[in-house]
Amino acid sequence: MIALESFHINDSSALISNIKDKKALLQFAGPMYRFPLTKDQLEVDLSDENRTLFKIIDVENQNTIGHAQIFLKDETFLLGRILIWDENNRGKGYGKKVMQELLKYGFSHLNRELAELNVYDWNTGAIECYKKVGFVIDPAVKNEAKIDDETWVSINMKIHRDTFQL
Repeated sequence: MIALESFHINDSSALISNIKDKKALLQFAGPMYRFPLTKDQLEVDLSDENRTLFKIIDVENQNTIGHAQIFLKDETFLLGRILIWDENNRGKGYGKKVMQELLKYGFSHLNRELAELNVYDWNTGAIECYKKVGFVIDPAVKNEAKIDDETWVSINMKIHRDTFQL
């Protein structure tokens, strides 16, 4: 169904073209990027030795259908900046498979027992997807981001290596 391949700077135009506005960018990347997304911002991530960037490939037709990243932290690794471009491809199991592939990569390549992610509390579809993979909400970790006149609350979810199953 999908495969993760290394993201290179020459892949950036596809990602950039799929971030339509500042709300889409905040949902995708959290508050670290500034709209409009640029190659320079992506080059900073690519140069960070603690960050691994992927393009998500639909194996059947060899098309790039999305983007994802893993960030190595002191105690965990963080899954983030996950985006399936085409909304018509959402709800078809791609998200679950992407999460499984990211966790498989992280637990086999990174010396960490715990993976985590952050998701906005209104993004119920993503939260349910992450729960299906085995993530649980950590009620002790919440953050807020402001956009226009709105405040978005980010919740944290975690999964231990021992509970991850493909």
